[in-house]
Amino acid sequence: MCGAVINPVNIRLNASTIAFLLGHSQCAIVIVDQEFFTLAEDSLKIMKEKSQGHFNPPLLVVVADEACDLEALRYALGQGAIEYEKFLESGDPDFAWKPPQDEWQSIALGYTSCTTASPKGVVLHHRGAYLMSLSNPLVWGMNEGAIYLWTLPMFHCNGWCFTWALAALCGTNICLRQVTAKGVYSAIAKHGVTHFCAAPVVLNTIVNAAPEDTILPLPHVVHVMTAGAAPPPAVLFAMSRKGFRVTHTYGLSETYGPSTICAWKPEWDSLPPDTQARLNARQGVRYTTLECLDVISTKTGEPVPADGKTMGEIVMRGNIVMKGYLKNPKENEETFANGWFHSGDLGVKHQDGYIEIKDRSKDIIISGGENISSVKVENSLCFHPAVLEASVVARADERWGESPCAFVTLKPEVNKSDEQWLAEEIMKFCKSKMPAYWVPKSVVFGPLPKTATGKIQKHVLRGKAQQLGFVKLRKL
Repeated sequence: MCGAVINPVNIRLNASTIAFLLGHSQCAIVIVDQEFFTLAEDSLKIMKEKSQGHFNPPLLVVVADEACDLEALRYALGQGAIEYEKFLESGDPDFAWKPPQDEWQSIALGYTSCTTASPKGVVLHHRGAYLMSLSNPLVWGMNEGAIYLWTLPMFHCNGWCFTWALAALCGTNICLRQVTAKGVYSAIAKHGVTHFCAAPVVLNTIVNAAPEDTILPLPHVVHVMTAGAAPPPAVLFAMSRKGFRVTHTYGLSETYGPSTICAWKPEWDSLPPDTQARLNARQGVRYTTLECLDVISTKTGEPVPADGKTMGEIVMRGNIVMKGYLKNPKENEETFANGWFHSGDLGVKHQDGYIEIKDRSKDIIISGGENISSVKVENSLCFHPAVLEASVVARADERWGESPCAFVTLKPEVNKSDEQWLAEEIMKFCKSKMPAYWVPKSVVFGPLPKTATGKIQKHVLRGKAQQLGFVKLRKL
């Protein structure tokens, strides 16, 4: 309403990264919750130190919360911050606001989650935000008065535009300071939550929650939208067994969040649950407001056949695609080559028109000249009863050039005393589920490195695989 551009900042980032974002975006006002005031303060100090005497500090506004430690608020006010309610009182109640003169005007700036390199500033426009805000409830069947639980961070693609969608629907927002399985189940029981969105990592937490943290059976059907990474069918299957109705969507920061949906087909109702989960793990068809979606050959740029086998890059075009990356013309030229937004995701197109991600272009494993989808190997690994989560990258191999290397986090209750036996057991399991050359030649146990939005940092794992050296050629 005041013509500003909102930049929701990820509170899980460190001060130096936030300092970069604030500087790169040339922020004029910083509004911060009292719990995170020292993080904002440290970020501004770093900006000042790097400014060489030319620092123009932004207006600093702190949001108070009675449920939090009042000492943090007192400290913020003592450092010169303005309390949010006081800040609002300084406004003009008779201010005659005007809508943007042009729908192409910027409404939001969000930085990518930095899975591979420095974050890029994604600039979104009013038209796209408006269309996505109405498209989300439309494709999800979300009605007026929905009770929505914020398990998805609002800093992640503006909460996939549900911040605005809920206003349009007169919905109720239920907020959590910490997302835990217990908190999710409690909110469903206490507040009658009907909908929530979450990345697969959060769904994994919900399905593997300790019995004392759950409230089952659910008092009513709870609709869940998942995106952010390809969900393993095992997780989707477990969620449906607990009574959650999961809608699988796919998108990127550059497409305002989800822009494709795995629309449920009535004929799937009669299929076995594991088959339903496998079909629902596909990325699906375009949103109503996305003009074009396709899978094109990385060599010719032509659409690939709808055979479920021929791999290409997923591309989009339309009103719910970003304006571009802030101050990054080279990246914009590459990303919008030949009139498409290039996602960087590799996938196939099935006979029914549904697309399915097979890998990121940089994550494909080439072993003995054969392409291996790391996503497919990961999905199979997640069906092993001891595996909590898994990620697969390429490791140098003396015989095959590259071979799959699995990084695995085990479930808490699993006996971890004999890792060699566990690794062999997991490889044996994989041999029963996939072609022999797909089977990981090495398994590494431990927690998986993740970005602040919960995405697995494969570039870190690739570095670890490189440190492991070559998989040695076995001599007969």
